[in-house]
Amino acid sequence: MNKDTFKGEWKQLKGNIKQQWAELTDDDLTHAEGSFDKLVGRIQERYGDTKEKVEQQVHDWRTKHDV
Repeated sequence: MNKDTFKGEWKQLKGNIKQQWAELTDDDLTHAEGSFDKLVGRIQERYGDTKEKVEQQVHDWRTKHDV
């Protein structure tokens, strides 16, 4: 899935994202609003991981969920 498709399916993905990264708030998801880069930034802020690690986690999550 490319970044445009990610944004287009955002509403469907939010629930799955909150299951994977439970520390994200509704405000975090509202701020990200379908932006891959903003989502990575919010996860990075909440969990304190490097950008590269979070990008890999999101990639793995997307692959697992066929997103």
